Amino acid sequence: MQLPAVPGALAPSLLAIPVAFGVNAATALADSPLALMLTGVLLLAALSSIIFFVSGGSHFQDPLFCVFVVLSFTSVADLIISLEEDGYISGFMEVYVREGEPYLRTAHGIMICYWDGIVHYGLYLAMTAAIGRRKSYRNLGLFWLGSLMMSIVVFLLGSLIGKYSSDLSPAFLLHLPYLLIPAWAGVRIFQQPRALPCLSPEKVAEEQGKRLYQRPQDVGLVLVLLLTAAFTFFRGMVVLDCPADSCFEYIYQHEPYLRDPVAYPKVQMLIYMFYVLPFFCLSIYGLVLPGCSWLPDWSLVFAGAVAQVR
Repeated sequence: MQLPAVPGALAPSLLAIPVAFGVNAATALADSPLALMLTGVLLLAALSSIIFFVSGGSHFQDPLFCVFVVLSFTSVADLIISLEEDGYISGFMEVYVREGEPYLRTAHGIMICYWDGIVHYGLYLAMTAAIGRRKSYRNLGLFWLGSLMMSIVVFLLGSLIGKYSSDLSPAFLLHLPYLLIPAWAGVRIFQQPRALPCLSPEKVAEEQGKRLYQRPQDVGLVLVLLLTAAFTFFRGMVVLDCPADSCFEYIYQHEPYLRDPVAYPKVQMLIYMFYVLPFFCLSIYGLVLPGCSWLPDWSLVFAGAVAQVR
């Protein structure tokens, strides 16, 4: 039996619903976080076999097909967690969250589960559909790469240094592949050919030869980036406990959650300050002196990262 790409991706991901219910019903797992982790590993291994069966191996010319389908399964599981924590459903992931990953009950944990279960899930279906139709998914892949990397890096670091660091269990190790898989997938996505520009080379050269003041859209982007960079630096100084009165007033009156002991907001702001802020500066350089071939690709990556934060 061979299914088209989208049904072949959708069917395994929806298995997360009965699987979550079954694992939650196995109360014996509640006393063993290690058993929860091993169960997760076995489920993902079994899922990979199912993917190969329903696709007949036809989509495995691109190994990222398997990656996206497996991750779509975890996206549905994350959506179940967020819906259950908000009280919309019950009896699915309660045991796993309580015994394995209690930090998912934080406001940050619930929101990243919603993001993974809605936005990332939609991206996985779109990219598997593109693979099935032999279409390019490079732009979608770059956006997904930035979003997933920002999500997992903040989540892992915040869990390790925040107030839940003493509650980490073996189930936490299930998140480590999220660091390795995006790195490998990112290399493959960057190696894919870029889409051809809509403009002719002569038109591109003409636009790049104009002064900045002759490109009003670029002027607007530069101004926005300057303001965003300044605000990003300010928020970074706030979480670093800058003694300035403006920082003290801001953190208590506007964003008090930056002081949350779970540490996710603080890690987020520091990543913004030390990684996203330099990119803002490089983007300004690329707009003032056009022709930087790296700017479109990395703009998509950082767009995904910034969108995930929002």
